[in-house]
Amino acid sequence: MLQRPTAPLDCCHHPLVRDLAWVVLAPDLIATRWQGRPTREQLGLADDARFRDFLLALEANPEPLERRVGNTVNGRMGLYHERLWQFLLDTAPATQLLAHNLRVQSGKQTLGELDLLYRRREDPAHIHLEVAIKFYLGLPEGPGGDTHQARWIGPGGADSLASKRHRLHHHQLRLTERPETRQALFELLGSDAVGADRPLVIHPQLAMPGVLFYPWRFHLPAPLDACHTHLRGTWLFWRQWRSYRDGLAAGTRGAWLTKPHWLALPRPERLLALRELEARLAEHFRKPASPTQLALWHAERGWRRLFVVADDWPRQIPLPPYT
Repeated sequence: MLQRPTAPLDCCHHPLVRDLAWVVLAPDLIATRWQGRPTREQLGLADDARFRDFLLALEANPEPLERRVGNTVNGRMGLYHERLWQFLLDTAPATQLLAHNLRVQSGKQTLGELDLLYRRREDPAHIHLEVAIKFYLGLPEGPGGDTHQARWIGPGGADSLASKRHRLHHHQLRLTERPETRQALFELLGSDAVGADRPLVIHPQLAMPGVLFYPWRFHLPAPLDACHTHLRGTWLFWRQWRSYRDGLAAGTRGAWLTKPHWLALPRPERLLALRELEARLAEHFRKPASPTQLALWHAERGWRRLFVVADDWPRQIPLPPYT
């Protein structure tokens, strides 16, 4: 359950730069039939010194990153995550961003959007990258068996790992198979990129980082197809907080994480005393309240992520998708 800071993050102070570094470093949640995220090598950032220089240059001049992110720091986390990927593919040494949020239409009907289209600078192949960032809590009881992806739901109960994977597999990652999409790409890329003797080939990729939160004091196995390296956290009910707190090592400090900064964990010097976090939690759960994510840190035991939820959570559970 513990997560220790990753070395390249140590040099970063700006929250957007820290989140961008996290996007590069974080593993995917699940393995699928689709090719996974661009690797550090494919981004041109495999060398730690080069990666650190890339981040330090952004620390010194964060304005381009701030402009790309824009007002998404006050909006949906998914859109914020997309903007970070846009900036990364546009500025990493080995990639070139060709398009983002490319709408595909059939007449007046919108069929969907391609999140990102890019290429590697040493390779002419075009790559369609879909991105999703997800934080799921595992249910001790729920739809399907104990490894079913439908057991893993978002904090608000609106979606599940199963439903997200189903939509990615059956719709978003298959958009490039449609003739309408290929026509839109032909118009975008032009005859220089796609000639009569060179058929249009698009390689789909999926980047799906995030965290899976396991229930406290209940053994729940990882969901089907979970990556061995996926990030883990713990969730518990507010009524369990004091018992959980009493088991923490003396000197544990923490932070209240607010969207969209659920990505990189904060720097240790910005953490609060546990009693301050507890006072805020007590005020939060004095009335019907949404789940809240905390980051806890101890000098010897490292980091842990924690979701605290109301005692009546979840208020809804999404149905498994039709297969």
